[in-house]
Amino acid sequence: YLIAPMFIISILGLILSYYNIIPVYKIDSMYWLFVGLAVVLILDAAFLWLAAVRMSDISKRIENGELVTDGVYALVRHPIYSAWLQISIAIILFSQNIYLFILPIIFWIILSIALARTEEKWLTDKFGNDYVLYAQTTNRFVPFSRLR
Repeated sequence: YLIAPMFIISILGLILSYYNIIPVYKIDSMYWLFVGLAVVLILDAAFLWLAAVRMSDISKRIENGELVTDGVYALVRHPIYSAWLQISIAIILFSQNIYLFILPIIFWIILSIALARTEEKWLTDKFGNDYVLYAQTTNRFVPFSRLR
């Protein structure tokens, strides 16, 4: 329920920018930098998603009541949400509309609040101090970052 609106708003921003329906402020000299960053983000997002869903066998481990903290989950607590956040940022980079760069910040805030109140609360209730310690050492969305 959080991913679809992010994706739709990002695509809508791209379309509205393309047709100049919303104000567009582009830095044309940085086009290839934006495209390159977008490609890197998409590749990283694909890796995060594959590592979270396929490589970690997350569904089976959740069914077994296991707190998953290894593999990609050692880098980031919510790799699937992180992947979709990166894809949204990539879409906005393709638009080159600097005004749309506020959207990933809004998405990050909404995801942080929603996850803290739902999934992370549930994980804390279920796993207690193990999850609290894991959350203290592993970022929510950005691998290798200290942003929580």
